[in-house]
Amino acid sequence: MYTKKLILASGSPRRNELLGLLGVPFTKRPAKIDERKHESESPREYVERMASEKGSANVIGEDEVVLSADTIVELDGLVLGKPSDERDAGRILKLLRGRTHHVFTALSLHLGEGKTVLSDISQTLVTMREYSDSEINDYISRGEYADKAGGYAIQDPLFHPVREIRGCYSNVMGLPLCHLYRLFKQAGISMDVEIAGVCQRYNDITCEVYPSIVIENNYESNI
Repeated sequence: MYTKKLILASGSPRRNELLGLLGVPFTKRPAKIDERKHESESPREYVERMASEKGSANVIGEDEVVLSADTIVELDGLVLGKPSDERDAGRILKLLRGRTHHVFTALSLHLGEGKTVLSDISQTLVTMREYSDSEINDYISRGEYADKAGGYAIQDPLFHPVREIRGCYSNVMGLPLCHLYRLFKQAGISMDVEIAGVCQRYNDITCEVYPSIVIENNYESNI
């Protein structure tokens, strides 16, 4: 039996909800780090470093496993992070409008003090619809843009900003569940859950990509 304590190094309500779908008990220990991007880093290198540093920001006990994650939006090589305020949110949403961008989420699993670190990354292509300035303003007025990479929530029932995605839906929410399931299996963390079905029911979607991710004994990244 796996007896280590699982720690989520994030204060994100969405990651908290999504992680709960795997049925593994956990506690939260949000990490604070310097999230500035290095000039020489590619978007992928940046998100992978952020996930790793969040996981190692606090002391990890021998009996603990720390899960950390970071999500970014990349548009034509430009990393669009979390909006700093309403004005910034409007600027970002107008940049994304009607265009296709990438969403990367990097996962890092720290297996105790001084032990192995497992990692994975998910990428989704997202095409936004041609929403109006008025719709942007209404969305921003509800405060839903805060603490979200790219300033939007794919699951928002009123704004519904996304026209089409190619890849993992929960990745755009901030926690790619099939990738995480795969990572937990590597670490020997047992889960009594059929993750693809659980994710689709929770998000009310039909997913076509999970077979390429959740394949027994196949832990290659789908990127």
